[in-house]
Amino acid sequence: MKAWLLLLPLWAFAQTSSISGDAEISGTIGGKPLVIRTTSRLAGAIDSVKWDGVEFINSHDHGRQLQSAINADVDGIYHVECFNPTEAGSVVDALGPKSTSRLEFLSAKDGVLETRTRMAFWLAPGMQSHGQPAQNRVLLSDHVLAKQVRIGRPGMDHVIDYKVTFTVPDDGPHKILQFEALTGYMPEGFSTEFAFDTKTSTLVALPRKNGEIRNPVVLSTPDGSRAMGVFTPSRPPVGQPPVGYGRFKFEHDKVVKWNCVFRLRQAEPIKAGDYSYQLYVVIGTREDCRSALSALTREFAGR
Repeated sequence: MKAWLLLLPLWAFAQTSSISGDAEISGTIGGKPLVIRTTSRLAGAIDSVKWDGVEFINSHDHGRQLQSAINADVDGIYHVECFNPTEAGSVVDALGPKSTSRLEFLSAKDGVLETRTRMAFWLAPGMQSHGQPAQNRVLLSDHVLAKQVRIGRPGMDHVIDYKVTFTVPDDGPHKILQFEALTGYMPEGFSTEFAFDTKTSTLVALPRKNGEIRNPVVLSTPDGSRAMGVFTPSRPPVGQPPVGYGRFKFEHDKVVKWNCVFRLRQAEPIKAGDYSYQLYVVIGTREDCRSALSALTREFAGR
């Protein structure tokens, strides 16, 4: 390789998909417009969610979006981010205009967004995370993420219907699979954190602490005028860890996030194939989110 090429950022070598990732769907939530937008820069991952003209997503590099990812072990070695296929792209894509992830399909019509993306590993080979080396040997994984996104659902406002399917290839005997079924990185102004109490149908203020709980999480502006959270009716197989609802704050980056996580852990290799999860993103005012979570909890009670 010529010496001057070494000065180029790694995203310059990303293989650009022939499919455009620039799309949007729109609808009405609580009588106010909601617009969801994807970009080619992020291989069809969701770059923007605006309700009533207010941005709910803090999109920055190729990790801070509304998107999905996997963490897995390799030969029994598991460290966060070290084998981490990520929908929007790789850390080496940085603020560049391209993604190492490869968009294979996109449709946005009749208020429904559908995409299929071959996910990039978050770390490039040879990189480290928290002092641990990347376990992947290439930049582009064989793991695929398909999603279907619809604004609203019958009889229920303030809900985004969000289905994801991860296709895990037979690329190694994984014994740990962690599916971040969905995460939303939000502006730092969504600084108050709540858990939805399924018994009382109330939002309970949480102390400031990074981590997961078992109840749905809502992040809100202090005045309650804007909020977003997540709920899943999907359940892990018997004997597997419970669903984790997380909330995190990154002071240095001035960003907050919520997520919904499923984990599979077993002594024998986990089967390759499709792993699907149903999610509902609640959005609106804090009270709108509480009401939507209450309705969803009633609907799926007993599952």
